[in-house]
Parts: sequence; structure tokens; C-alpha cells
Amino acid sequence: MNKILVGAVILIISLSILSCGGSGKKAKSVKKIAEPVKKVEIPDFNADSAYQYIADQVAFGPRVPETKAHKQCAEYLFNKMKSFTPDVQKQPFKARLANGKIVNGVNIIASFNPENRRRVLLGAHWDSRGWADMEPDQSKHKLPIDGANDGASGVGVLIEIARQLHMKSCGVGVDIIFFDLEDSGDYGNNTSWALGSQYWSKNLHIPNYRAMYGILLDMVGASNPLFTQEEHSRLFAPDVLKKVWAKAAKIGYEKYFVNTPTGGILDDHVYVNQEANIPMINIIHFDENTETGFFPHWHKLTDNLDQIDKTTLKVVGQTVLTVLYEE
Repeated sequence: MNKILVGAVILIISLSILSCGGSGKKAKSVKKIAEPVKKVEIPDFNADSAYQYIADQVAFGPRVPETKAHKQCAEYLFNKMKSFTPDVQKQPFKARLANGKIVNGVNIIASFNPENRRRVLLGAHWDSRGWADMEPDQSKHKLPIDGANDGASGVGVLIEIARQLHMKSCGVGVDIIFFDLEDSGDYGNNTSWALGSQYWSKNLHIPNYRAMYGILLDMVGASNPLFTQEEHSRLFAPDVLKKVWAKAAKIGYEKYFVNTPTGGILDDHVYVNQEANIPMINIIHFDENTETGFFPHWHKLTDNLDQIDKTTLKVVGQTVLTVLYEE
């Protein structure tokens, strides 16, 4: 080999050794310090409190449009939510029932963290049915029902969630809507149901209102419920459904929130999905042992406070709180 070339090679090797720490000391490796995982503190849902909010609604009597009980309960809901947030509004509207009668309704909307653009919509209907058409005794069909589970239960859970949001803010904005005139429909006439959500979905309380997703609560108070994966929820909001059911399983409620697909239910979430274009799921009690698929006291006079189980309220309320505070 050429001596000049050999010398150059030796020089290059020497420089390489020096540059690599040729002193014989090992280069210290830089350890990456892992970012501490921030633990999210999730409030404890108070089922006793939610139960009392249900009892308060039922105490007014059946919340049927154009009645004293309906008006009194509307004021109660508005004032109760006002005690938790200043951002509460009434959305009055008129709607035509299946029998042609035009009645007054009012949606009640409360907002938390209104400046936060990342928002979650929670909903339930607060009216009760004006006739007990599922009673075996036809002479009772024209009597109004308390609607403790079918209506008041979802509202009671959401009022308790509002109380928790008031005490400890979560990382997202939350809007809670109590829809009116959900339960005055006539079977076979689809547009006669969910009149409050139909109105809101076409007349948003804030122009261009958007939410990342929504959760509707309906019939969430009876004993031993099964919350199945309802068809419209699967169709319009599969990711939301997966998220909520996963949270329920994570906190030990997988026996209530089951991965069983069931048929579509015409409820408030349908119009929120179709008209407002907000992906919304429905947490609703399914019962395969009844002809209707709903809990046994659906649209009966026995849908009263006796049917409300605090364990169920806890299951649903804690699941929704977990979704919100871990968002």
C-alpha cells in the first residue's frame, strides 16, 4: 500500500477514535424522563341526589302539555339548572299533536364551559305521556302517567351531572337539553313523536352550534336494566357507542351495557343525528321479555316512583361522568 495512503488512513482512524471518546471513558447515555401521567379525578355520582330530582318531578303530577303540572315542572327544571350555571335558557315552541291539536312546548338548555369549543351534548325528555294506552284495562287508557322512568329518570340523572359539573369542571364544554313533547306521539305516525328535539334540531339554540357527539338518556331508572346497542346509535354514531360502552366496562358495568345489537327506536336522538348532524347515541332500557321491547311498566299507570332503582341511576350516571371527565 502507498505510504502516503497508509498515513492518511492512520490519521483518519486516529481522529475517529478521538471524536468517539478515545480516552477510554464510556459516553453517558441520556435517559428520557417520562412525562408523568395525569390522573383524572372523576366525581362520584350521587344516586340519592338523582333519585330526589326524579321524585321532585313526579310530585308535580303527570307532565302533560297544557297542564299546571307541566308548567310548574318547567319552572322547577329551569330554576334548578340556574342554580348550577348562569347559562340556562328556555326554548318555547308550538307543535301539532297527532290529533291535530296545537300545544305549547318548551325545551330547557343549560351550558357549562360555554367558551370551550370541544362540546358534548347530553339530553333527555322531561314530559310524560298523557294517556296510559298500554294498560290491560282499556278503561284506564285515557289516564295520564307519572312517567317516573320514561322521562323523569333521564332528567334526574342529568340534573345530578349538572350539580357535579358545577362543583368540578371537566375538560370539555357540556350542553344539557331537556326536550319537551317527546311522548305525545301516535303509533304509526313517526313525525308525531319527539316534537321538542325536532324543533331544536331545526332551530339550534346557538347559530351553527356544534358538538363532538351526544348522549341521550331514556328510561334509565328501572331495576336490572339491559342497555343494548340500538340500531340508530350503531348507524349514526358507532364510535360514540363504542366509547361509552368501553367506559362502562372499564368501571365494572359490562353486565348492564351489553354488546347486543337491537332494533331502531324512534327517539330524540334520531332528529339530532338527521337534522342537526350531531352523532348521538341512545342509552335506553331494552327488555326482550316484553312484547314492546321496553321495560314492563312502559306507558302504564305503574310507571311511578316505585319503579326507580338507585343502583341503575348510579350505573348510568357514573358511566356518563366517566366519559365526560376522561374526554
